[in-house]
Amino acid sequence: MKLVGRYDSPFVRRVGVSLHVLGMSFEHLPLSPFSEAREFRKFAAIGRMPVLVLDDGEVLIESAAILDYLDEIAGPSRALIPATGEKRRKSLRILASATAACDKAMAINYERRRPQEMIFVDWIARCRAQLDAALSELEASNLELAYLRPLKQTEITTACMFGYIKRVELDAVSGGRYPLLDRLSAACEAREEFMACPQ
Repeated sequence: MKLVGRYDSPFVRRVGVSLHVLGMSFEHLPLSPFSEAREFRKFAAIGRMPVLVLDDGEVLIESAAILDYLDEIAGPSRALIPATGEKRRKSLRILASATAACDKAMAINYERRRPQEMIFVDWIARCRAQLDAALSELEASNLELAYLRPLKQTEITTACMFGYIKRVELDAVSGGRYPLLDRLSAACEAREEFMACPQ
């Protein structure tokens, strides 16, 4: 398999970490959909990352769809998200909060790159309120801290998203506001699967 996209994207990174956790071999092609758009679009015409090219040439896009496929081929006993029931619903809720937090941090980051006179301050404030709400939900979700046991998708995604937020919107997570998320992030970043996919 080939994973296309850069690990500075938390969506690419969560797929890369998941592949390592599952012990699936792959080649990483760190192409940018911006500076290397022409080459990137050879794999996915719409230019969205990550892209996973399967051994038979089939192309999967969008990290949630890719992770669903990885769980399918891993099988129920090794899948990173529970297959059914209350545990699955709780996992999906945590994943939704983590990706929502990341989406809002991205929106703020992109808005701040616009010319000063075009920055929409009210939009940033709205996104920041949503970011804070999503982080508060994650902090209250009782995520397990994985030190010795295999990682699950809730931990992988939350740590990847939290790392990205620390990079682009540090004041949203500084000052010890989210001690559980800080501990989870530190524990995950110290693991081999995360170190193999540096952001």
